[in-house]
Amino acid sequence: MDHRRLGRELDLFDTDPLIGAGLPYWLPDGAAVRHALEEYVREEERRAGYRHVHSPVLGKRELYEISGHWAHFSEDVFPPMELGGEQLVLRPSLCPHHALIYRSRGHSYRDLPLRMAELGGMYRAELSGVLGGLTRVRAISLNDAHVFCTLDQVVDEAGAALAMIRRAYAAMGVEAARYRLSLAGAGGKYVADPEKWRRAEVLLREVLEREGVAYEAVEGEAAFYGPKIDVQVVDGAGREATLSTVQVDFHQPERFDLGYVGADGARHRPVMVHRSIVGSVERAVAQLVEVHGGAFPAWLAPLQLVALPVSDGELPAAERLVGRAVELGLRAEVRGPGRGGLGARIRAARLVPYQAVIGPAESAAGAVSLRLRDGRRLPARPAAEALRAITDLVAAHTTELWRG
Repeated sequence: MDHRRLGRELDLFDTDPLIGAGLPYWLPDGAAVRHALEEYVREEERRAGYRHVHSPVLGKRELYEISGHWAHFSEDVFPPMELGGEQLVLRPSLCPHHALIYRSRGHSYRDLPLRMAELGGMYRAELSGVLGGLTRVRAISLNDAHVFCTLDQVVDEAGAALAMIRRAYAAMGVEAARYRLSLAGAGGKYVADPEKWRRAEVLLREVLEREGVAYEAVEGEAAFYGPKIDVQVVDGAGREATLSTVQVDFHQPERFDLGYVGADGARHRPVMVHRSIVGSVERAVAQLVEVHGGAFPAWLAPLQLVALPVSDGELPAAERLVGRAVELGLRAEVRGPGRGGLGARIRAARLVPYQAVIGPAESAAGAVSLRLRDGRRLPARPAAEALRAITDLVAAHTTELWRG
């Protein structure tokens, strides 16, 4: 299934030439999906000990010269903007900003690992010919994080990041096509420091082997500053893309002169572990659309519960049900007889995980008869019980529609 066609048919996102190529806008249902995904990621990070920060989408050209992005990555950076004698650029990456946030305060070995996360915007000057739907865009919302740690903490931290990625894929109902160890290749686009590359590769191989993950080593796919683990997915047309990454970086801590005071009282250099659980929100949603065809797991669905009163007489009961559902945090609405017969409304709501049919008997008893998206029909039950079961399943971030 092509997410570009489905995304428009399902009113998830669209584009306009006045906004520009590679700059999609999100309609309410699409925004609901991406916000649910963002909330899940932030909560998972919080539980894993990450602290969230927020940094500007602009930076001085000098910042990216120090990080190495300007020398190795400038063809993907938007042209600088002249302002007050300075050159500002739309950031192509969040990591230099996070390095500066770390550097802004003193640290001791007792502070490490320091886990810093941000769901932030970055910008790539992609050529028009490679843009497509949500998978290649110019404005990217990246689920990014950086762990500043000691050398002997790297494997544990990178392994924990990989485990978070695998849990997220299970929650989203997405499968990894393969795990790739991306190494440097020929040419001058990589930082020239063989010893740092060797050390980072050894650590990442240890992570993959300890986590029991089968992988392929591929040259020429590394970041300019170091090797990385790439989690690859495949779209409906069989095209492969990177969704999530884990990287070990010795380069930027040195470029930004990052340090911490060790137990010996001396100054030491931290290692920077980069990791992204779902990569860019745009590409993650594209993959979700193609995998699920719009029938998203309940926790991601734009509309999670629809109340279907059989007649106008049951409208008050349906409105009360939806009011309680919204108070519980569910995305719910009433679709009454004014929108057609019951059968037509059921068909129109085929992608909604839970349909609550309310007839005269259910209305009188304060009950609902649930129809699940997969065709199952459940016996009538008290409305409060049905809502409790649905909210528990949504909170569990599962692909299951029902338990028991």
